[in-house]
Formats: sequence, structure tokens, C-alpha cells
Amino acid sequence: MHIKLLSLLFFLFALSGFSGLIYESIWTHYLKLFLGHAAYAQTLVLSIFMGGMALGSWVCSNYSTRWKKLLIGYAIAEGIIGLLALFFHAMFDNIIQFSYDTVIPTLSTPVLINVFKWTLAALFILPQSILLGMTFPLMSAGIIRMFPQKPGRTIAMLYFTNSIGAAIGVLISGFLLIRLVGLPGTMRIAGVINIALAIAVWLLIRDKETGCPGFTAEKNRTRQYSINGFYPLFLIASFITGTASFIYEIGWIRMLSLVLGSSTHAFELMLSAFILGLAFGGLWIKNRIDSIASPTRYLVYVQIIMGLIALSTLPLYENTFTVMQWLMKILGRTDTGYAIFNLSSHAIALAIMMPTTFFAGMTLPLITYSLIKQGHGEKSIGAVYAANTVGAIIGVFFAIHIGMPFWGLKGLLIFGASLDIGLGLVLLWSIAEKYSSNRLPSAVTALCIFVVAVTLLLVKLDPYKMASGVYRTGNLLTPENQKLVYHKDGKTATVSVSLENNGKMSIRTNGKTDAAINMNPYSEGTADEVAMSLLALIPMSIHPKAETVANIGLGSGLTTHILLTNPMLKQVDTVEIEKEMIEAAKSFGYRVDLFYKDPRSKIYIDDAKTFFSAHNKKYDIIISEPSNPWVSGVAGLFSEEFYRLIKRHLSENGVFVQWVQLYEIDLNLVASVFKAISSNFSDFVVYAPNYGDILIVAKNKSSIGAPSPHLFYIPETARAMERVHIKNIQDIEIRRIGNKKILNKLMDAFPIRANSDYYPVLDQNAARTRFLNASAQELLLISTEPLPAVEMLTGTVQSTEDTNITPTDFFPKTESVYMAMALRDYYVQGRVNPKYKNMTEDVKKQAIEVMGIFKKCSPMAGEEERVVSMFNIFKRMVPYLSPKEMDAIWKSLYSGPCEDSFTVTEKQWLSLFKAIGKRDAKTMADSARTLLESGKIMTQARLRYLVASGMLGFLAQGEKKESLRLWYKYQPVIFSDKQPGMLFRLLVANSTIH
Repeated sequence: MHIKLLSLLFFLFALSGFSGLIYESIWTHYLKLFLGHAAYAQTLVLSIFMGGMALGSWVCSNYSTRWKKLLIGYAIAEGIIGLLALFFHAMFDNIIQFSYDTVIPTLSTPVLINVFKWTLAALFILPQSILLGMTFPLMSAGIIRMFPQKPGRTIAMLYFTNSIGAAIGVLISGFLLIRLVGLPGTMRIAGVINIALAIAVWLLIRDKETGCPGFTAEKNRTRQYSINGFYPLFLIASFITGTASFIYEIGWIRMLSLVLGSSTHAFELMLSAFILGLAFGGLWIKNRIDSIASPTRYLVYVQIIMGLIALSTLPLYENTFTVMQWLMKILGRTDTGYAIFNLSSHAIALAIMMPTTFFAGMTLPLITYSLIKQGHGEKSIGAVYAANTVGAIIGVFFAIHIGMPFWGLKGLLIFGASLDIGLGLVLLWSIAEKYSSNRLPSAVTALCIFVVAVTLLLVKLDPYKMASGVYRTGNLLTPENQKLVYHKDGKTATVSVSLENNGKMSIRTNGKTDAAINMNPYSEGTADEVAMSLLALIPMSIHPKAETVANIGLGSGLTTHILLTNPMLKQVDTVEIEKEMIEAAKSFGYRVDLFYKDPRSKIYIDDAKTFFSAHNKKYDIIISEPSNPWVSGVAGLFSEEFYRLIKRHLSENGVFVQWVQLYEIDLNLVASVFKAISSNFSDFVVYAPNYGDILIVAKNKSSIGAPSPHLFYIPETARAMERVHIKNIQDIEIRRIGNKKILNKLMDAFPIRANSDYYPVLDQNAARTRFLNASAQELLLISTEPLPAVEMLTGTVQSTEDTNITPTDFFPKTESVYMAMALRDYYVQGRVNPKYKNMTEDVKKQAIEVMGIFKKCSPMAGEEERVVSMFNIFKRMVPYLSPKEMDAIWKSLYSGPCEDSFTVTEKQWLSLFKAIGKRDAKTMADSARTLLESGKIMTQARLRYLVASGMLGFLAQGEKKESLRLWYKYQPVIFSDKQPGMLFRLLVANSTIH
């Protein structure tokens, strides 16, 4: 009976560890939403949580000896924690909104705002953290009172069960619960678990708990091991090992982020590996601790071995890059491959962390047992736990704010290992009198110093491997193909700058390229340059009177540089979370020098949410170009709550621009971002700077007008834009994909909720789409299909009647429009202009055939051949040329003698093309329906073109029912069981009547 009761209590404490890690994780999510993701905010959240734990442990160490029923106290603590968890979300959300709307705007300085936010954050979780800190001492001392025979075994087992529950909790909550029920639901599940185990403990021990307050079995033993100075020494030891352990954790997580990626899921796998090591260390010592003759001597061995093994992780780390490279080469980009990738990532993390943390898991049971054995009683349980937790707080602060920036990863890990080794040596010399001579302590000391020195001098971390981003590409940088011009470990990321042999320079965070610029002034720019240039140009062209700009995310600095070429701007504030990015971007030299030299440029090292709430300023333009959303913490810059915050900081006519990638992501996740923006802004327009990115331009209270060409008259701006083939206002207009009016209904068709801080669908799924190498580039087909769908559905009109587009490989639609310009000039001027080098021989042949149909009546060609020729040529022109230009083409072609020779079918096709060219919606719909009902046999391509033309014609007239009727009639024929293309999905979505 007693064994079953004890086993059940251990199981319940595993559940406590499970829910406790959920709290730590979810509270961190919540408070980072309020405090931001900057390094200071991260350490503050950890400090509040762990400080509360330490305070709770300290309370138990000082007062639990006076309490009679400790397990009843434990049950009460768990029950209160659970009840508070059930109401946490509603309380947090309401108080935060009140703070942003009422309190923060009244505070006069950033200092006051930060003090208010930090105090409020502490109040949110400090009471629960104190109670959590009490659970381990209460459960441990309570069980020891009931089962005093083997206190060491009990303590070790409790460490194991609590830790194993925590390791499972971090994986279940991170990979499953948040995905299914979001942060609020996960918090409530943890609360229900706490309440359930509180009730279970209460029912189990209400009539069974025995033992006297302060009782320990050691009171009846001789105190031969009691040494007056050992109590404070062991508390110091607990403090130091806590400091070292968290230095390891911070260092290893950064190291492994360069191998496994820095996604939230990668972090959870690493954290689980760290805790698993602690758990199994406790399990191993469980069956041995009560039989150890000298716990102090055993602790000496554990500390020294732990430090030496920690040092060994540095040379071992080099091999993990090769393992990941091999995995990325052999794994298929499938869901099964992604599962294996995660399992392998966990295995790599375990290989690095577990040997050291296995020994770390023995330290607290050994220290606690040593103090109990020396007669210090159950108060030592809470005291050791408190000292260890305080040490952990110091370790986190030191690692992030001092060790990482000043010493780098290698120096930080060596320092942490030296703490453990040094502690072991101090303890060794403190019991040196037990040895017959000082030879052993001296030899061990010399060996430790030698190993630390060798590691410091000989072990090198390869910066090329660390900058590779091997978890994305499976490739490793080498000095043969890249020159690493910058590499530094910052507080939040490791930042590198590499220069390829072709002149392309890239800035990287944790191995992921954030921006790339071609430094060769005589070579073409990069796709990233186009995106960064238009991030600056488009909002300035939409808001010509803008004077103040905030730019979130430095990247290379090119966006800010181009903003500052506009003399109308009075201030440009750039908000960057990582200081080393500011230093690294200097490598781009003259390409970004205005960012550093222009007095209007202000630099803020801060998290975006913290910056805006603390400074409480309004801007005419806010640009958001963060890192990719699969990076941990970044998805919060694509959420409903973030956009709600941004709205508060836009001026009356302010414009917000959001960069979104289309690579390594799918349409579902892109739709979640659209939905988040749509719920907060009255209008938005989407532009595509290249084939891999989109820019969503949003406004607060009014619709977005057409861009102004005034910036092209500023010489410095014009020169910067010419480098990326943006030479006139049409080069911007051609990149318009759609607006809120037509895209909202398309995005509503995707079965995904808006990305939210509380329901982080983007953060939960983006790492998977990155691995799968998914793409949302299909979205761009809306504007590249051979119909002017966006123009007609949005009611936009080309700014000039003469089409003049600069072709570029970065945006294929420009090549299509350039081809239309070539055909225009051929039919109007009668010859092919040599400047149109992109006209292929096939197109040239078809163009001549169509000219022959109109000018020479093509007597040898049948109706089908003539229709095919006209279809292939006119669909290349009518969506891209203005009605005026098409009129000139028709006038030239119909000047020939062949009009009367056209068949009825040919005339119907020509009527359709004329209607499309004129944007005549009624004639489009009528001509398309006539051709569809003619009974003529035609190819799938022409059939789809007619259905799309008819639906577009009906929609442009507002006849949604007719459009939908056309779709339902022909959908089984043109697609059967295939997925419709993006144009049809757009047309169907806008045909649906809600």
C-alpha cells in the first residue's frame, strides 16, 4: 500500500512538472507580447519566473518546518496555481488592452513606461511563480516525513519525475496543444491538470500524512559528517551549478540554432533535450544516493566530470554540421521527412547536451542529501532549490548580456565549464584532509587546468560552418566560394556577412540570409535589392507628403538608405533588435551609407512592439521588414495584435507596409497574414517586387490611391531605382497584384484563422513549410494570367496611355508586357524593332501569320489554324496594352482587305479580344458565352480562356450569379478533379454571394 501511494505521488509530481513547463513556456509567450522579444525582455521574463520560484523555495526553507501537513499545503498550492491559470488569458488580454489604450499614452517618458510594464509583468506571474517554487520543497519534505527511510532516493526520484514531466510538457505543448487550442487553451489545460492533481493529492493523503514538523531521519543519526562551514558552502555550490547550467543552456541553444535552425520548434527540441539529461541524471543517482558513503566526495567527481564533458561539446559541435548536411541531402521534402528531421534534431541536441546535463541532474539531489545527512533537515530542500534558481537567473543575465557579446560562444561555454570545474576543485580541497596526501587533489587540479587551457588555445569553432544555414540548404560555406567579412555572436543572434566571388554580399542571422546586395556597381542587383528598394519607394509614392518614417528591421540597411534619398523626409527611425546587425551592415559600404551618415537617420536597438509602446510616436509611414516568420519570435510581427498596435502609431493619412515572403511558405499561411491585416486596416494593396516576395500596403481609415511619379524626379532616388530596373511609375503599377476588395474573398476561402499572438498559426507551421520548401508564388498568377483581371475587378486604370515597361528577370510579368510592346510596335509600324530582343522566333512567326490573315487573307490556312494564330498573339497583347494602343493596332490591322473573309467563329473571337482590349465587360461576357455555346470543338486552353473571360466580364458588371452559373456549368469539363488555377479561384471567390 505504501509503495503504491509513493508511486502515485511520484506520478502526480510528474504531472506537476508537465504543467509547470507549460506555464513557463506560455507565460513567456504572453509576456513577450507585452514586453517585446528583445534580449532584456527575455531575461526579465525568466527572472520574474525564476525569481518567484526562488522566493517560494526560500519561504519553504524557512517556514515549512513549522507546518504539520506539507502535502496538504502542496495540494493547496497546486490548486491555486490551476485556478489562476483558468482566468489568466482573460485577465491578461483585458489589462494589456487597458494599458495600451489608457495608461501608457499618459506616461511621459520611456523610462516610466518600461517601469510600468515590468511591474505589471511581474504582477501577472509572480504569485503563481512563488507557488510553483513551493511545490518541490513541499512535496519532497512531505514525502520524506511519510517515508523517512531513504530520503536521498526520494529527492532524486522527485527530481526525475518532475524533470521528465517537464521534458514531455515542452514537446506536447509546443508541437500539439498550441497548434490545437492556442495559448489560452493550453494555459487552461495546464490549469485543469493542476486542479486535478491537487484534488488527487488531497484525497490520497488527507488521512495518511504522518511525521512531525521538521522531522528528518537524520536526527537519530550521528552527525559525523556535519561541518559547520558546509551549509553555506553547499548553498554556494547550488548557486554556482545553477549559474553554470544556464550558461550551458543559453550557449548550447545558440550553438545548435546554427545547426538545427532558430525556429520555435527547434528551441523546444533543444529545451526538451536539456531537461531530459537532468531527469535521467536524477534517475541514475536515485538507486545509489542512500548508499554513498561520502556525498561530498561524490559531488566533487560529478562537478569536475560535468565541467570536462561540457568542454568536450565544443569539438563535438563541429561534427553536427556534417550530420545535418547529410540529413538534408537524404531526407525527402515530405511530412515524413519533416518528422525524421525533428527526431534527428532532437538526437543531435541530446548528443550535445545530455552527457553534461546527466551529471547536472545529480548535483541538486547530492547537495540536498548531503545537507540532510549533516543534520540540516528539510529546510535544506527549499534552501538548495532557491540558491540554484537564483544562480540560474544570474547565469541567464550573464550569458545573454555579458558572456555572449564579449566572449562569443566558445568563451561563454569555457567559462561555464570552468565554473563547474572550479566548484569541484574547491570542494575537493575542502575535504583534502580525508586523503592521505595532497597528491590526488594536486593532480586533479593540474589536469583540469591543462584541459581548460588546451580547449581555450586549440579548439576553434569554424565560422564558415556556423554561417552556412545548413538546416535550410544542406550546404556548407567554404573559404573557396565565400569570404567571411564579419562574424559575431550577439545577444539575440549570431550575425555574419559573407562575400561571394561574383560580388554578392549577404548578411546572415543564425546562418539565415536576411539580405543580399551585389557590390559590383557594373553588375545587376539581386532580388533582395528589388524588394528593399520598393519597400522604400512604394509607400513614399503613395504618401507623397510623408515626413516621418519608422522602419522595422535593418536587414542590409538599403531600405533606410533609399528612404533617405527623399529630401521631403525629416526623420527615419530604424528599429533593429540585434546590435551586431548595425555593425555588420557597415560592410555594405557606399550602398547604405545614408543610414549611417544622414542626420535624419536614428537607430534604436529594441524590439518593435517595445519601441512603439515606449516611444508613443506617430509616423506617416511604417515599414515592417523582419526576418522570415519561421524564426522564433518573428511571427509575432505578422499578427492581429501587432497590426492593432501599429495602427495606433500611424498618422491620420499614414501608410503601413508589410513584407511577406512567398518562398518556404504556403498559401494557407500567407492567407493567415492577409486575414490579420484585413481585420485591422480599411484598405490594402499588394505589390510584388520580385517573384519571391510581396509587399502589403495598408491604410487606416481610407482607401489607397495610385502611386505618384514624383520620386523619379529626384536624381539620387532615380539612380538607386534604375539599378533594379524601376525607371518609371509603370514599373511600380505593373507589380500590383490586387487590393482588399478582391483578395479578401479569395483569402476567406482558405481554411485557416488569422495569425494571432494567442493562436500563432504562422509560428506553429512556418518551420514545416520551410523544410518542405513550399511556395506561395502561385498567388502572383492572378496578375500574370492573359486577362486584365486585377485591373477590371479593382477598377484601376493605367496612369499613362502608352505602355512603357522596363523588363527584368526578377519579375516575369515585365517580360510579358515587353513582348506586348514589341507586338504593338510591329503591328503599328509594320516592322520588328531590334530593341525587343526577347521576341522569340516562334512568336515572330505567329505575329507574321496574324499580319497575313488581316493583310493577305491567308488563303492556304483553315479556320482552326487562323484561330490558333490569333489566339496565341492577341492574348499576349490585350491584357497589358491600353485601350488606346489596342485601338491603334486594330486600326492598322483592319486597314487591309480581308475583314469580309473572316468566318463567323473568327469574328466572334476578334469581338472577344476587342472587348478585352477596351475593358468592355458586357461584350466580353456576351462574346465568351456565344463562343462557349457555339458547339465548336476547341482545346482546353481556349475553353478555359473563354470561361475566365466570361466570368470576369460578368463580375465586372456586378453579375455574380451569372459568373457563378458559368463556373458551375463548365468546371467539370475544364478541371474535372484537378485543382483550379489561382485566377479561377479568385473569380469563384468573388462570384460567391455572402
